[in-house]
Amino acid sequence: MGKVRVPYIVYSECIACGSCEEICPEVFQLDEKEGYAIVINQGGADPDKIQEAMDSCPTECIHWEDT
Repeated sequence: MGKVRVPYIVYSECIACGSCEEICPEVFQLDEKEGYAIVINQGGADPDKIQEAMDSCPTECIHWEDT
């Protein structure tokens, strides 16, 4: 069985701008109470769409992790 790449967020670097949620709401959600974005469904969208959300992040706090 091959490795699966999933997105994760470094919360301490997130500024809660909402760009990831705007591009890919199936995977990312802004937690306004906590002040950062969270991953709500790691496999909720095509990897290219997740990558687009990652590329839009101004602090580059979203990364791929191999599981």
